[in-house]
Amino acid sequence: MNRETPSAAPAAAVKTSFPPCVDGHTRVLLLGSLPGEKSLAAGQYYANPGNAFWWLIGEVLGETALPAMPYAERLAALQRHGVGLWDVIESARRKGSLDAAIRDATHRDLAAFAATLPNLRAIGFNGGKAARDGRRQLTGQESRWALIDLPSSSGAHASMPKTAKLELWRRIGDYLDQPINP
Repeated sequence: MNRETPSAAPAAAVKTSFPPCVDGHTRVLLLGSLPGEKSLAAGQYYANPGNAFWWLIGEVLGETALPAMPYAERLAALQRHGVGLWDVIESARRKGSLDAAIRDATHRDLAAFAATLPNLRAIGFNGGKAARDGRRQLTGQESRWALIDLPSSSGAHASMPKTAKLELWRRIGDYLDQPINP
């Protein structure tokens, strides 16, 4: 009888995050965990149409046309409003797009990076994984920046309706109305 030995499952590929989308006027830095497959393939933050990020932030900023804009225009609109984007994880192994599948993560130095943003007032974490990993790095920094846990904009987090998510996301608006340092 010829038995084949099952081979080990192939290791998940290493995924690498995007560069930050910030400038010297960034007042709120929104941090995700690690871009999903569709975002990585498109080279764009929150490219999956099932992700509510662009709708949520558009509503918060009063830019309701934001989701339909070309990507470069969406990023420019965020910067006009003082919103920056980045990820907590620089790279990791992950099969698929779910945060639960992230392995061997290399994290960013968030405190050092945030310190380079002179007008930063708040750091928002888009989802539980970003909040857990990001807060771990920013322990003791709460007096410098407000740390805000936000419900995930991901379509995989469908247990909360978009309208309920929006009410919680609106908290970041308080930090966008503050004056910018010269």
